[in-house]
Amino acid sequence: MATVKEKKKDTAKKLQHPKERYLFWYENMLLQRRFEEKAGQLYGQQKIRGFCHLYIGQEACSSGTATALTPDDKYITAYRDHGMPLALGTDPKAIMAELFGKETGTTKGKGGSMHIFDKERNFMGGHGIVGAQIPLGAGIAFAEKYNETGNVCICFFGDGAVRQGAFHEAFNMAMTWKLPVIFVVENNGYAMGTSVKRSSNVTELYTLGEAYDMPSEPVDGMSVEAIHDAVARAADRARKGDGPTYLEFRTYRYRGHSMSDPQKYRTKEEVEEYKMRDPIEQIKATILEHKLLTEEELAEIDKKIKEIVAESVQFAEESNYPDPKEAYTDVYVQEDYPFITD
Repeated sequence: MATVKEKKKDTAKKLQHPKERYLFWYENMLLQRRFEEKAGQLYGQQKIRGFCHLYIGQEACSSGTATALTPDDKYITAYRDHGMPLALGTDPKAIMAELFGKETGTTKGKGGSMHIFDKERNFMGGHGIVGAQIPLGAGIAFAEKYNETGNVCICFFGDGAVRQGAFHEAFNMAMTWKLPVIFVVENNGYAMGTSVKRSSNVTELYTLGEAYDMPSEPVDGMSVEAIHDAVARAADRARKGDGPTYLEFRTYRYRGHSMSDPQKYRTKEEVEEYKMRDPIEQIKATILEHKLLTEEELAEIDKKIKEIVAESVQFAEESNYPDPKEAYTDVYVQEDYPFITD
């Protein structure tokens, strides 16, 4: 009969990933959570204006993806886009400044919440038009294949975007040309305030990829481990030249569609039920169970992250608004063509 010590050893062996990865997941997801909580508070104070779509509850999707891919791969998503750049290492100060509309922001204060970009980290941006980034993601993957880089593009969109025609057109081309793209639907259950059940006869969204013979599968979007593993498999397939994969991340947002959403379409009980499977709490439990860190060390991480967020707010507050003349820059690409005359 196994002793208590032997049982503990067996439990420790069940750790699926390296210690460093668990610590990154915990710290990174917590950074996203605290950043978003502060953004929501600042929006209520009217320091952040315009549209603001929070990622709270969906942090496993971005953090798990970041560890499964390489810095050379390309990332593109929709307008719920604060989490992905934070997962990739974009400076929180620059993101917060962009939310404030300041010149020190990721797009000089001209993109706002829905259009965060980071060229250095190959984050090809958040996009405000529903589903528009899907063919863009396929196009980026086409460029990677054409240039023989060996890189992949991962393209995120919401469950509402799968009703767009561009979704189907991009899937058809991606499979025809065997593009190195990973399509991901972050299915949080609601397209704005409309549930998946009310908008389509097909509620198992991953099955939509089967119409194109695209390898497709559902993934537990509340498990950062499951996300990492699924994306890693899809990336391996793409790098081998076998084409795209379609993943349905079954996740959940705790807040409304945007800051103006009263959330009358769902019950508090439903939200609390999902919070029982909170991705951050799951990783925290794993870290404590395997004695990777102590409660005190985790509390220090939380304290450090709160300081980072506070510094990002101070930076945004103290930054200047862009010069009005900036409205005329970065609009067109300036090129010299010899066959064009004045």
